Amino acid sequence: MVDELMQAQSFLGVAVNWSAASTLLGMSLVVIAGALIGEAVFRFLGLPRIVGYSLVGMGVAAAGYGVASGEIPPAVRLILDLALALLLFELGARIHLRWLRTNPFLLLTSLAESLLTFIVVYLVMRYVGLDVASSAAVGVLAVPASPAVIARVASEFGAEGQVTERVSMMAALNTLYGVFASKLLLAWLDLDQGQNPVQAIVQPLYVFIGSFVVAGLLGYAVARVARGLDLRNENSTLLLLGLITFALALTKTFGLSTLLVPLMAGLWLRNSTQRPWVWPRHFGTAGGVLVLMLFVIVGSSWSVEGLATGGLIALAAMAARGAAKAAAVFTLGWFSGQSLRQGVGLSLALTPLSATALVMYADLQGSHAGFAAQLAPIALSSIAIMELLGALAVLAALRGAHEIAARRT
Repeated sequence: MVDELMQAQSFLGVAVNWSAASTLLGMSLVVIAGALIGEAVFRFLGLPRIVGYSLVGMGVAAAGYGVASGEIPPAVRLILDLALALLLFELGARIHLRWLRTNPFLLLTSLAESLLTFIVVYLVMRYVGLDVASSAAVGVLAVPASPAVIARVASEFGAEGQVTERVSMMAALNTLYGVFASKLLLAWLDLDQGQNPVQAIVQPLYVFIGSFVVAGLLGYAVARVARGLDLRNENSTLLLLGLITFALALTKTFGLSTLLVPLMAGLWLRNSTQRPWVWPRHFGTAGGVLVLMLFVIVGSSWSVEGLATGGLIALAAMAARGAAKAAAVFTLGWFSGQSLRQGVGLSLALTPLSATALVMYADLQGSHAGFAAQLAPIALSSIAIMELLGALAVLAALRGAHEIAARRT
């Protein structure tokens, strides 16, 4: 009996080691494939590396290992949160909110396109037969344009100009709107399930106020570090990465928003001083690997069954979303000094729906798993499709606006 137990223990040890080795092997192959294919599409086709990362993610999903197959694992969610935090922090640290004082119609356009997106997508979803709650959820997920895709493409191609600045500002703003709307949606779902009304109402306020406090602490810590260290130094980069990771740990501990904290920290840092902040792109090599994994994960958020079930509805939702954003941009944009060329570029550049929506969906999945499962075919198919098309749309927008001076290699 003892010998049999020892043999079983030995077998289990080998099985665990093999499982760990298989996981490490799979991750290594994904990183290698993503780096090679991403570089190939960039060098030979002149397309964003994100396209290559997304294609690898789609291949992972086709092999049956995508995140659409079930609940997002904690390790995958950690990669999503950390990589997206780096991109959102970088984006926020480049946006000057004082621009909104001199050009208030830009804020009005942002509010209008977000609100119109929700309304139009909601109505289209009701028309195709979804219930009220599901239609509202799809409408909320459709609000934010992906800051990660926009920031990555603009940085990769060295884009500079009015369209780049405007779409960065609007992506940051509608991320704020989208997260707040998602918290209101969760509160509504809680009320529908009989939760205490006071708790349901206070929760969104708690998330926003708490996220603002942690963001302020992170921004202050980075500003203090920057006084004595060169932020482009490798050791300083690791220190910044550690600060952001620590802030995310606090965010998760207190149940705050992993999207709002890094974005608002970057905004606080940029707008509390006149100093221009210069960062190593994506915080060095470690950040680059996280960003690659981020877009691979998002690209894997589809399944054959999901596309068959909700693909057509997802396309209808994304078509409605694009039309709503374009309508608001063209209707109100000229009040803020926007030209026709810039209006076309801005409408295209607001197309991406990527990691931000996936994190919002993951939050919904964590608190209302059954409800999220009903939305999965539509939500995840939309996210996967628009990550690929969105990156191409942003590139076309920036090139069409003549804000990419020359191709970079």
